[in-house]
Amino acid sequence: MKEDFLHFVWKNRLFQHDSLVANTGEKIKVLRLGEHNFDAGPDFFNAKVEIDGTLWVGNVEIHVNASDWARHGHHKDKNYDNVILQAVYNNDTDVKRTNGEPIPTVELKFNPSIYQNYQELLQNQYWIPCQNDFYKVDPFFVKHWLHKLMIERLERKSNEIIACLEKNKNDWEETFYQFLARNFGFKTNSQPFELLAKSLPYKFLIKHKNSLIQIEAMLLGQAGLLQYALSDDYTKILDREYKVFSTKFSLRHIDGHLWKFLRLRPSNFPTIRIAQFGSLIHKTSGLFSKIIQAGNAKELLELFRVSTSPYWENHYVFNKESESKEKKLGDQAIHYILINTVVPFLFVYGKIKNLDDFKEKSLEILDQIPPESNSIVKKWEKLGIKAENAFYTQALLQLKNEYCKFRKCIQCQIGNKILKSGKV
Repeated sequence: MKEDFLHFVWKNRLFQHDSLVANTGEKIKVLRLGEHNFDAGPDFFNAKVEIDGTLWVGNVEIHVNASDWARHGHHKDKNYDNVILQAVYNNDTDVKRTNGEPIPTVELKFNPSIYQNYQELLQNQYWIPCQNDFYKVDPFFVKHWLHKLMIERLERKSNEIIACLEKNKNDWEETFYQFLARNFGFKTNSQPFELLAKSLPYKFLIKHKNSLIQIEAMLLGQAGLLQYALSDDYTKILDREYKVFSTKFSLRHIDGHLWKFLRLRPSNFPTIRIAQFGSLIHKTSGLFSKIIQAGNAKELLELFRVSTSPYWENHYVFNKESESKEKKLGDQAIHYILINTVVPFLFVYGKIKNLDDFKEKSLEILDQIPPESNSIVKKWEKLGIKAENAFYTQALLQLKNEYCKFRKCIQCQIGNKILKSGKV
């Protein structure tokens, strides 16, 4: 038996509650179950319980065994003195407050099939635990849950952005630049891209934004990639410029070996992505301000439409010419950046500034972006769940990665629905 399952039973009133009698012999009537507490302290706050005709308002603690009360140290913790009732699976001992007063304990009796269904969800080897029953849940209910999951996903990303914003002394442009750089790495090179941005402040680049070659020199030099170049006039200029900037700004480049080229398409090589990143900075000063001003996904798409400098039209790496081709940042890449950088920042901006319009705009932009195509989304499609847009692909990623992957069926509203229906 697991305690979180008992939380589920209590929260959904799935126990036999008509004739509850405590270990003290007192008759128990649960009038209000209380508010589920996910932090330290008793499990349910502000419950309302009638004990032998007397109304009590306080907290409820849930345990597998009554003896867990002492094992968890609650008998010595004054934070648990306001517990008015303990609910357990196995009442193996009496429990008391710190002053020695007894606390009534009730055993939770419930239909064994509910626990059996729960065990089946936990133990099966399906890609998602409920994949044989998922389709039975009302689609409107599923959509409502996916909407909540999308907000949850943005809240999680918000925490990371807010922490970084505090480190950067509330500099929105610098913080946005760092997260944007990370996502220009497109997972494979996200770490070195983030290191690059954190080692080369945005303000240094903006001072020289009118010169693309100087921006490229700082970025490629700080990336530790110029040491592998020096084969032509262009790379020699980059090296010369970088040496000036490294002295001027006391720069120390990151390790060039951190960048991954293997098994990447040439258009995704870090050299090309860095060059595109430089072109974006050259094209747009005050990038975050422009993000705030943009009205929709189409305007944002245009903002991020950049190409590399001419050198990279016939190069993917230094020292090796290739067939001439314009290296534009494609729509799919821009969509990735909008989803993973722009949308979370708009949401956080609205949250911090108490401007709901920006939070709404972040969700509207996701609605305007086509659905993502990745292995997880494709597996959802095989199960009959086809996402309409990026809003729903992001929500499905949250569902799979934060709930299904860890068998958190009890915390999942779909899992709750299936368990309560008694069908698995």
